[in-house]
Amino acid sequence: MKIALSQLNYHIGNFGYNRDQIINAIIRAKQDHADLVVFSEMSVCGYPPQDLLDYREFVDQCEDLVREIADQCHDIAAIVGGPRVNPDQQGKRLLNAAFFLYQGKVQYIQDKTLLPTYDIFDEYRYFEPNETFDVVHFKGKKIALTVCEDLWDEQPAESDFGRDQLYRVSPMEKLAPYDPDLLINISASPFSYSKVWGKKNIFIQKAKRYEVPVIYVNQVGAQTELIFEGGSMAIHPNGIIHRELNWFEEDYRVVDVDELARWSENAQTHDRRGVIPKIHDGLVLGLRDFFAKLNFDKAVLGLSGGIDSSVALVIAARALGADHVRALLMPGEYSSEGSVSDSEQLARNLGVQYDVVPINQPLEAFTEALDPLFKGTREDVTEENLQARIRGTLLMAVSNKFGHILLNTSNKSESAVGYATLYGDMSGALSVLGDVYKTDVYKLAEYINQDQQIIPQRILEKAPSAELRPDQKDSDSLPDYQVLDKILFQYIELQKSTAEIEQEGYDRQTVERITSMVNASEYKRYQAPPVLRISSKAFGAGRRMPLVARY
Repeated sequence: MKIALSQLNYHIGNFGYNRDQIINAIIRAKQDHADLVVFSEMSVCGYPPQDLLDYREFVDQCEDLVREIADQCHDIAAIVGGPRVNPDQQGKRLLNAAFFLYQGKVQYIQDKTLLPTYDIFDEYRYFEPNETFDVVHFKGKKIALTVCEDLWDEQPAESDFGRDQLYRVSPMEKLAPYDPDLLINISASPFSYSKVWGKKNIFIQKAKRYEVPVIYVNQVGAQTELIFEGGSMAIHPNGIIHRELNWFEEDYRVVDVDELARWSENAQTHDRRGVIPKIHDGLVLGLRDFFAKLNFDKAVLGLSGGIDSSVALVIAARALGADHVRALLMPGEYSSEGSVSDSEQLARNLGVQYDVVPINQPLEAFTEALDPLFKGTREDVTEENLQARIRGTLLMAVSNKFGHILLNTSNKSESAVGYATLYGDMSGALSVLGDVYKTDVYKLAEYINQDQQIIPQRILEKAPSAELRPDQKDSDSLPDYQVLDKILFQYIELQKSTAEIEQEGYDRQTVERITSMVNASEYKRYQAPPVLRISSKAFGAGRRMPLVARY
């Protein structure tokens, strides 16, 4: 038996587009003499549909599309994912289903049991957990069909896959007595740079424990802040990866189940790239899909001569094309000469249109208008923030006039400690680097420059500075980023207490100051743009903290 793994980029609610993608893959699989083609979780509607599931019309369209796809399944079977109405009068209205389609109709349905309710997931809001299990008999094989987390039922409590969740039902323990010949898992699992091997290991360990080949099909593409890497796999019973599909792009492969069932010593294809290349490719995909799926085609951002805006500009140019990106250089009184010249050189290296609009004149006008109110007071952060807000206004003016979508260039370190100005450098429709710590921004810059120097070397070497007052440096008010980012990672991603972080060798006073800055800046992050998510704990939907709480 031959199985086609179809790793596609779906568009939530775009039923015509999703239908064409799926049916074209079925036709291709037929031509390749495949017996079965497998698609990802919620493939008919795209994942995550969120509160669209509350609309009966949306669910009806999903079920109609399943039937339409089934009509194409003659002499070939397909597995697709989608919501369905719960036939039981008890519990939630919907089930998260995997449909096995063959000979023009739905032959079998396996509903999802383990519904994630952590981080960015809230499936129990919509779906009732499954409690019945069986296998699909097809072409002389017994196939155990699972949906995403249903194959992740043995994660330790401290993992992000199962924190504080005790599984009452283990789908694999229920399926194992059927002695399946093959395990198929359809997923919609988003990218996290810290979970790359952890995720792979789930499927490797399942194959080894049950001595059964495993096929895992994940969706690819971005849905607002969520980035799905793809990376679908076919795994031998001894845990050796037989095939791994491409990351961050659509892909398609056919595997022979008899060949897959034989134990193997060597992986035939396997993605071994490091973390930074994956983060780079994920950000490019995330930005490209955000624009494509919203029918946007042009972007603008402020180019300061610093590392963050430089990396963001490269990501934007690679995602959208240089002719679809515009940069605005807005030097002020405290901008260094190199900030302007280095920015101009970067824009020329990329072939990006750029304009220079100094802020001195509008700053003088603001200062004069506010003078009667501020008379007798000392200059402070207010005057610094005015500069950032003028720049935000200029960027939004260009956005409005020319139809360019404004990109935010702040990094995660700055966002964490509130080192950003509301209605100034926090402006934007999408945050490109908002889930990338400052130290990783530098690593991204080095990766970008690995073959040729695109980002001028002086940008990489200059001390980080907002350039809002004379000789200003980030280090004036923040620890060195090598220290800051490690503290932030332990506090945000690992959710450690100040005492636990101190035990790692950090100064208690520094740790308390940093965690206090994180907590005090929550009100700012409530007003920040959506962030392209590349970690296990990004700001936004995945980290929901009470705004007025005392930590």
